[in-house]
Amino acid sequence: MKSEYTSDDLLPLSGIQHFLFCRRQWALIYIETQWQDNLYTIEGHILHERVDDPFFTDTRKGVITARSLPIASYRLGLSGICDVVEFTPALPSCSARGEGVKLPNHTGLYLAAPVEYKRGRPKREPVDEAQLCAQAMCLEEMLSMDIPLGYLYYGQTRHREQVELTSELRKLVKDMSIEMHAYFDRGYTPRVRISKACRSCSLADICLPGLQENAVPASKYIKDQIENT
Repeated sequence: MKSEYTSDDLLPLSGIQHFLFCRRQWALIYIETQWQDNLYTIEGHILHERVDDPFFTDTRKGVITARSLPIASYRLGLSGICDVVEFTPALPSCSARGEGVKLPNHTGLYLAAPVEYKRGRPKREPVDEAQLCAQAMCLEEMLSMDIPLGYLYYGQTRHREQVELTSELRKLVKDMSIEMHAYFDRGYTPRVRISKACRSCSLADICLPGLQENAVPASKYIKDQIENT
């Protein structure tokens, strides 16, 4: 584990969600650079296009909304883009404690919260929460401030969920970033482990889990052939 990464070491932050979903899927995308869209990924692209505007900021009721904000953490070795970051004016008590960040062309201090847009509905596993937490950890490093909360907006339910960025979530993000870098440095693609997730995976035709599950490693095949001759 590195104490700090360089810009050349940074991995895509969005990979955390893929990594938690399936480590083999993550390796196929980010190590072997393979990708294939399906209905779910296309719907996700459409939803993100509605909020992707890197030159757009908006202020409503004192809350400043920044879209498509580039972020990075050299402690985690991750970089990416926040769909939305909301900057809310800090309460007088927070300002008195120096909590918050100053923004160009604005007076006072502001508290930041990332908002991530997802096409479906809340999941059983904390894959979306981990990605959101990673975004917050990047912002904390960049802005030198604490970010205790973030939000997930789901297109299927059209509802925004508040997410508490707990110590458990932060540990998960750290552990996953370390493991991702270890896989990437080795160029390692895990073997197939069939699960229910395979049915919704956009890379099923590339991964071929049905064929790969019982595949025999080439080294074992050659050894068996030699021993049987």
